Amino acid sequence: MATLHGRIFDAVSGAAVEAKVHVVTSGGTFRHAGDGLLKRGPGVPFFFCEGTFTVDVPRGSTDILVERGTEYVTLRKVISAPKAGHVDVELPLQRWTDLPTAGWHPGNTHIHYDEKETRPYDRLRMDSRVEGYSVTVVSILHRWELPYASNQFPLGVMTDYCTAHHVVDIGEENRHNVTAGGFGYGHIMFLRIRNLVEPVSRGTLVNAFNPDYPPLCYACDETREQGGIVLWCHNGQGMEAPVAAALGKLDGFNLFDPYWMDPEYDIWYRMLNCGLSLPASTGTDWFICSNNRVYIQTGDFSYDNWIEGMKRGRTFITNGPALFIDAEGHAPGDRMSVPAGRPVPVAVRWQSHYPVNRVEVIQDGAVAAERIFPDGSREGDLEVSLKVEHDGWTAARCSGEARDSFGHAVYAHTSPVYVQTGRVSPARAQDAAFFVGSIDQSLDWIARKGRYANDRQRQEVRDLFLRGREVYEGLMKGKVVRET
Repeated sequence: MATLHGRIFDAVSGAAVEAKVHVVTSGGTFRHAGDGLLKRGPGVPFFFCEGTFTVDVPRGSTDILVERGTEYVTLRKVISAPKAGHVDVELPLQRWTDLPTAGWHPGNTHIHYDEKETRPYDRLRMDSRVEGYSVTVVSILHRWELPYASNQFPLGVMTDYCTAHHVVDIGEENRHNVTAGGFGYGHIMFLRIRNLVEPVSRGTLVNAFNPDYPPLCYACDETREQGGIVLWCHNGQGMEAPVAAALGKLDGFNLFDPYWMDPEYDIWYRMLNCGLSLPASTGTDWFICSNNRVYIQTGDFSYDNWIEGMKRGRTFITNGPALFIDAEGHAPGDRMSVPAGRPVPVAVRWQSHYPVNRVEVIQDGAVAAERIFPDGSREGDLEVSLKVEHDGWTAARCSGEARDSFGHAVYAHTSPVYVQTGRVSPARAQDAAFFVGSIDQSLDWIARKGRYANDRQRQEVRDLFLRGREVYEGLMKGKVVRET
């Protein structure tokens, strides 16, 4: 056996950097450092290292793959290992972009470490650095009696794991299911909270007899009272999603969390068509099982600025590509007023390590313009003129056939720019009717199947859903959503 010594460093500064490494022997076997943490999730196996690593390999061709976050070029190096002795390998990593220097800072809003994780504190320290997050939010979760390793962490910002350029926050996932896999009221994430919002779970997530009470909106209110924010996560078909959105309880909507879910995508578009303000966010759930991250424009970085940027809608979500949209000088989250019928110039710009094959401008949920690249594009821009006839929104999205090391196809999506003309969109009544129908189904479930400790609890939940229904019923009649 030969001993392979690797040194990983930033190609510009020369400083050692944390990264994940994939070493394959001539016989096709993955080798890793004995005490190194292994990457969780699908795709190519990696081990984590803090800048240097040592691995024993047999003689022959040895393949080394190194990754750090999504802003560095993946480095592949092949060496010929001798039968015995030492081989020193220099592995410089080159950035293809540096978005934080432009004021855009990436974060993961949805992480848990499950009961199989034996080194949660080591993983918490390494995950954030290897993946290149500016903000890492790991959340407490109660799911039956499963001893989630991340439930060991103290609530709030973990200052021992923070730097001037990175924040680790321990938040909460608050949830309800009607069965082990049923949607129930839904799931929500709480960021920047000081105190646990209880109950963390209700219904069958606790036991077979726990009541379907209280509703999630109550927890949203308590979170806001603490100065926290609320993100709807990976459960867009949850019964309470349209209610919470209509009543102004949400600060963002997680998509691709942890992977592509068409229903959530479509539900988000319908909510935007109803005039609801919902920035895009994302995360990876049980472990870092994808490259998902939300970039937020903050200017000077701080956690408070990052949170405020989320609330303002200054975001795009991605597993790699950088994507930007400008609508006549307005950025995602902005509200622009234009006369009905006047064209609005829209500029989309993208940059990506992996090639993208499709870039689209979305207007009110439909593709208004697109460029297709059969051979892929790593950088470019698209300028179009959108005719605006009524209130609505516009955003950009891109996708590609290339797959990252998790095996996921690359994508990105911006939050919307909101357009106001004084004319109600014809799509508003149709999409509001969709939510009236879904709330009616939920009201039927509350009346016939929901389990409550008493009639007062059932009536409270019913009244809450009726308040949400009233908003959509008003939209069907041409009313405008009040800003919250």
